[in-house]
Amino acid sequence: MKKQVEINCLNNGKTFLVEEGSSLQEIYEASGLKLPHDIVCAQVNNETQDLSYRVYNPKQILFLDITHTRGTRSYIRSLSFVLYKAVCDVLPEGTRLRIEHSVSNGYFCCLNRREEITKETVELLKKRMNEIVAQDIPFERVETTAEIAMERFRKQGMDDKVALLETRHPLYETYYKLGDVYDMYYDCLVPSTGYLRVFDLIKYHDGMLLLPPQQENPDEVRPVIRQDKMFNAFKEYIDVNKIVGMNNVGDMNRAIRNRHSSDLIKVTEALHEKQISRIADRITARHNSREGGARIILISGPSSSGKTTFSKRLSIQLMTNLLRPIVISLDNYFVEREQTPLDEHGEYDYESLYALDLELFNRDLNDLLAGKEVKMPTYNFETGSKEYRGNTLQLKESDVLVMEGIHALNPELTPHIDPRQKFCIYVSALTTLSIDDHSWIPTADNRLLRRIIRDEKYRGTSAQKTIARWASVRRGEEKWIFPYQENADAMFNSSLLFELAVIKQQAVPTLLAVPESCPEYDTARHLLQQLYYFLPLDEKEIPATSLLREFLGGSSFIY
Repeated sequence: MKKQVEINCLNNGKTFLVEEGSSLQEIYEASGLKLPHDIVCAQVNNETQDLSYRVYNPKQILFLDITHTRGTRSYIRSLSFVLYKAVCDVLPEGTRLRIEHSVSNGYFCCLNRREEITKETVELLKKRMNEIVAQDIPFERVETTAEIAMERFRKQGMDDKVALLETRHPLYETYYKLGDVYDMYYDCLVPSTGYLRVFDLIKYHDGMLLLPPQQENPDEVRPVIRQDKMFNAFKEYIDVNKIVGMNNVGDMNRAIRNRHSSDLIKVTEALHEKQISRIADRITARHNSREGGARIILISGPSSSGKTTFSKRLSIQLMTNLLRPIVISLDNYFVEREQTPLDEHGEYDYESLYALDLELFNRDLNDLLAGKEVKMPTYNFETGSKEYRGNTLQLKESDVLVMEGIHALNPELTPHIDPRQKFCIYVSALTTLSIDDHSWIPTADNRLLRRIIRDEKYRGTSAQKTIARWASVRRGEEKWIFPYQENADAMFNSSLLFELAVIKQQAVPTLLAVPESCPEYDTARHLLQQLYYFLPLDEKEIPATSLLREFLGGSSFIY
């Protein structure tokens, strides 16, 4: 008789015994648990594993379906593999698939470095994907030596994965097999293709858009949300990546290993400066036009997107154009604390637009635009009240107001201000450097890493606490920021090609400090897994004005 091990199932709070060596799939079936949707993976001692994972010791297990963020990611990775197999099955040998980034509620894909994809090609691939799903082919997890894995990938023409393994020098590597096709993913997949019944593939711009199910309603495909400005911001950076030869982490590692990273840093920083200068020129041109517009610069973006440093660098460029930027903090326009809206937990919701005194804010702005002298409030966070301390402001002809905040692009923030007087800017870290052709780095992960090192350095907050708050931050972004990003007159991508190789130095120690006993451990391990593939890059050549200095430290700006 086999030895039995104890399982603590967090889904129903029950503890039971299973045979040693049972898979997670077998344990789920023995638990009597019935989730509303198919389970796709599970957290074992706070670390996500695929359902083929076998248990030999007592474990704490939380089974996950697609409504959980980790389940969603597992589903999307698996769907990406099905798309890759479809490309191998129906398109000419040597056709290369690249899944580039998330946009418009889906994942933008292209073939052979942005050759135009026809509608007929998209329909052919979608048909083959449906056939693969109907065949219910298992995803086989294979662990072997890195040399054998590299040989597999060389035969399939997957130079991106070969470069990654060659520069990291692992002894063993794990990859997945789907029928006669091999691929490498850096987290778990679903058990088989039959789990992937809900998806769509459509033509989008010069490529195609892979659409997974909705997280809240997994029986329905995500609706397409047109984000043409966001798409163009991504495309511009990907085109630059191509020029400098940096498409994947393997390319970055080779540059670091061959000591070419100095030039890469200079080019990337120069691109930022050029973009900021262009935005300043657009503002100046509108400000100096006959209509006299662009008197108010509104800057929005999600957490850790680099809005503050961007605002400071934009102000410098505006001054070189003979405009005088004057910064106004939206924080000074909070309503009295007792008037603050409450969230679903009955706590003050300071992220809400209606936590601001919109009537006073718009009245002051209109008076400033009319040339009047205005008494400016200061919000006392200790007392929860606005105070007037004798600060006044009156705009001169060359003055422009610069305001940064999460609600800056929301039309309800400034409904009584003439649109011609406003210039709206959206800032976000749109990560364009992928791990390889089929595995991208989510922009949210990039921002979370920035926030983790900043919070620890400047706020004394551990990675565990930052990760614990991240879900709430993301919900606020979904509600108050992302719906309005296409309202921007200009978009600025604050990501830097080399940044994760630099961030790695500070992020790894604080992520390793997250205890295995807490739920945040899973996210910490996920971030560490992404950083593992980057060779480290010393920060000494990064200029003091770099946007990345807002998080690393060593900035010449005062925050």
